[in-house]
Amino acid sequence: RKSLGKNNLVDHLTDIVDQYGVEHNLIDFELTETAVYDDQATMIRILNELKNRGFKISMDDFGTGYSSLSLLSAMPLDTVKIDKSFVDDIGEGKDDTKKCIILRHIIGMGKELYSTRLQARELFERANDVLGFRITDIMFDGTEDELKMTKVTQPAVFLHSVVAFLTAENLPAPDMVAGHSLGEFSALVANRTLAFEDALMLVSKRATAMQKACELHPSTMAAVLKCDDAVIEQVCDSITDEIVVTANYNSPGQLVISGTVQGVDLAIEKLREAGVRRVLPLKVGGAFHSPLMQTAQDELAEAISQTHFSVPICPVYQNFSAKGTTDVETIKHNLQQQLTHPVRWTQSVLQMVEDGATEFVEFGPGEVLRGQIRRISSQEKKKKGE
Repeated sequence: RKSLGKNNLVDHLTDIVDQYGVEHNLIDFELTETAVYDDQATMIRILNELKNRGFKISMDDFGTGYSSLSLLSAMPLDTVKIDKSFVDDIGEGKDDTKKCIILRHIIGMGKELYSTRLQARELFERANDVLGFRITDIMFDGTEDELKMTKVTQPAVFLHSVVAFLTAENLPAPDMVAGHSLGEFSALVANRTLAFEDALMLVSKRATAMQKACELHPSTMAAVLKCDDAVIEQVCDSITDEIVVTANYNSPGQLVISGTVQGVDLAIEKLREAGVRRVLPLKVGGAFHSPLMQTAQDELAEAISQTHFSVPICPVYQNFSAKGTTDVETIKHNLQQQLTHPVRWTQSVLQMVEDGATEFVEFGPGEVLRGQIRRISSQEKKKKGE
């Protein structure tokens, strides 16, 4: 970010790449939305210069910062990586027009799979039968109001991820799997713990239960950036008359808190008093991964108890424990606990690496997790002095 103001920055970057004989189209400069440069005119000029020299440009974490479509239209972006929090609350009664535009593009990728691969088409049709309505018609041709329906949003994202995985060609069996929040259900299909139909039904019931929990309590979330996790945890623990907890450990320097509206507001105030400069309230309709989701957890637990779980072919590293397991009862317990406890994604990735993971393959809309994994591994290498 600081380098954007330097003279001859583009020439300097080009010289470095050319020095090693790397083709420009193989280099992707990633702009994190939460660190968008203040001088947008300068930023856009530099990005255009890089683009004109054949480099690729992408934006990560879209939905946690400005989320300005006018800014996006001015940027020469090849890729926009949608942050999960951006679509979590679609259908919660807020002005979702811009979010639905983005969501339509996400699930539009599923339409391409449906149109080009017979196996994908068969899976989507099976999903229509399981859900009892033609979700494909809504995903591909539905109105904005239809896309915002609780019964559509989470199953639609799940379907895109799972269908992409199940129809991938020349893909070896995984040695370990993990998924972020909703993605944990996709991971359990990938390691054959859950059948496609069973996982989809659980996702549908989970979405409905979460919606009902959101309606019970006024609640919200906020992203805290460039702050030590321990500071955020201490602030949350110090608030005892309201509910506010850590909810998503996404990557080093990016943690999301969740709780009552008053609790989150108080935490934001205390964090700013502690010198934290980047605290971003999220426009969500509920306190996901917090005790306020207890009623949703109870409903999900009942659904899980009635669903068949098989012994997986490889460990799943779950959000609740951040540890790998193949024990079916442990998997069930952790899956339901996820709704009221934080997503320990940073800890999960670190544990996977410690257990031997050297290559990660992401299936889903965009490359959000890939970017988070890069930041997690990079931070760990810095700690070890590598």
